[in-house]
Amino acid sequence: MKISPIKGRGSISNHTPRYQAFQREAVDDEWPGNDAEAPARPATTVYAETARSIISRNQSPDIYFDQSINPYRGCEHGCIYCYARPTHAYLDHSPGLDFETRLYAKHNAAEVLRKTLSHPSYTPRFIVLGANTDPYQPIERRLRITESILRVLDEFNHPVAITTKSASITQDLALLARMASKNLVRVSLSIGTLDGELARTLEPRASAPHARMQAIRRLCGAGIPTGVIVAPVIPSLNDHDMEKILFEAKEAGAVDAWYVLLRLPSEVAGLFQEWLQTHYPLKAAHVTNLIRQMRGGKLYDADFATRMKGTGIFAELIEQRFRRACVKAGLNRERRPLDISRFQCPVPVAPQLSLF
Repeated sequence: MKISPIKGRGSISNHTPRYQAFQREAVDDEWPGNDAEAPARPATTVYAETARSIISRNQSPDIYFDQSINPYRGCEHGCIYCYARPTHAYLDHSPGLDFETRLYAKHNAAEVLRKTLSHPSYTPRFIVLGANTDPYQPIERRLRITESILRVLDEFNHPVAITTKSASITQDLALLARMASKNLVRVSLSIGTLDGELARTLEPRASAPHARMQAIRRLCGAGIPTGVIVAPVIPSLNDHDMEKILFEAKEAGAVDAWYVLLRLPSEVAGLFQEWLQTHYPLKAAHVTNLIRQMRGGKLYDADFATRMKGTGIFAELIEQRFRRACVKAGLNRERRPLDISRFQCPVPVAPQLSLF
């Protein structure tokens, strides 16, 4: 049965979560007219989640941080390639349309974070915002949970790095500039393509590529150290944009860059192939074959040593292109570490005067 894409959504289907006992599968009943019927547009539903803890920790050897905060579960950006999609199955939701339409907002994030940072046993370490889902996805404009988290971090002089593909990060420009003046923040904008038409289907509700470039310019102009992530690199689909992204980002003021090869863990592999067959059917087989070449014959290899960059001749070519472009553009010459030494717990307001 032919499946039609839904305007403004990345996923085309909503398969049953893998932890449910029964699976549902669409079957062509051969009745005329089914192919022409467009699926209903699912609305975005936001649930309030009361967080018991807010800092996630990891021990992955290929990741430069071990602490992160995710203000939201699910992401309305709808990026079809998002490696966080499988986590929605733990909530008994589909990694497909549910991931981008059934969102969870941690409304008490700032309160829990303040308690965590105030605890005597807490040791300040680098924190990343946006390690899983985007902290500046569209609902942030209304809920402002990310802003409240940043205000707590600013209050404690705690260093933070932010990764996003949303130009709306500039709504917190003044706050970020104040933190940057104390060397407490750096930002990375993720830009995988400069092709607006490709971006509209690949990451339908994320900011347009040109808007993200403009955000880099504004952030750098405010004195906030900002870099670019070329991600995901998809062979024969957007890899040709790599050099242009790096040079344009540098011209906008970016100071560093890195890239990530397309990752297709768990359900993401099927969702991406479904998207590829629908939007780029003539390229689907070629793109899939190149992905397999860089993943040891599989669609994905979770090995820590290779999952970000892949293996094989094509993967090596991408790495060489990236390194040479960075040298030519003048990126990655140095990275100033954020200042952990400034961390301090604010003095609580006492109900009565102190004797000393």
